[in-house]
Amino acid sequence: MDKEEKNIGWKQRLHEIIYEADTPMGKWFDILLIILILFSVLLIMLESVKSIDAEYHNTLLILEWIVTILFTIEYFARIICIKKPTRYIFSFYGIVDFLSTIPLYLSYILAGSQVLLAVRAFRLLRVFRILKLVQFLGEASQLKSALKASRAKITVFLFAVLILSVMLGTLMYIVEGDEAGFTSIPTSIYWTIVTLTTVGYGDIAPITPQGQLIATIIMLLGYGIIAVPTGIVTVEFGKRSKKGSGDESVEHFVHVNTQACPVCAKEGHRDDATHCYNCGSILNE
Repeated sequence: MDKEEKNIGWKQRLHEIIYEADTPMGKWFDILLIILILFSVLLIMLESVKSIDAEYHNTLLILEWIVTILFTIEYFARIICIKKPTRYIFSFYGIVDFLSTIPLYLSYILAGSQVLLAVRAFRLLRVFRILKLVQFLGEASQLKSALKASRAKITVFLFAVLILSVMLGTLMYIVEGDEAGFTSIPTSIYWTIVTLTTVGYGDIAPITPQGQLIATIIMLLGYGIIAVPTGIVTVEFGKRSKKGSGDESVEHFVHVNTQACPVCAKEGHRDDATHCYNCGSILNE
């Protein structure tokens, strides 16, 4: 029994370090993990520069192996210290952690002259490590909630923009024709979307006065269209930061800590919470 309690004890301590940033050790772990992620992404960038890779290839490879081994240890440590490992393994961050760890191993398993291109593609998967930084953003939960609440409005808005692009693209195809590069309606729609988003590649351009007038209108519409989704998300984000009370607007904050459930690994619990909101398990003190 003592041995079992001892095993639970060290797993609980490991869980607090890895999954919770409100403890001193948890904060240091997160800081070191952020540094390691940024360092690994820097290695990827340096390896992509041919002159640097040619001169320091072996050094970069050794550093990459060190980083990969550290990420592997972290991945298995996260699995060991929760009671239901599959909750983490198949979660978003679990998949990201896995994808960011396996490429270097795969590059040796699939090594061979006939699969060199595939090996390079596998190693590019290491850029997934930068996605792990998302979980360290303090306002990530509020932003996620605002985006989720805005999705219906944004979907309707994008659908309306798509319809407008089809109509204007068809009109430009009729006005300009093949001579100006508007060889088909899909090509004209592509030009309309590029113009609406103010990207303006310049590969296709109207040459008639009528087409230039329509293009001017599309450009002006583009500035307004870009601002709409931002406004929708901003309003929803503001709603989650403030709670109206009568004629007054009172700021309403519910402090959520970084404590993760030791069973299902769910995060985002209130400071006064004693049980997991997802599975009902008792949280660590």
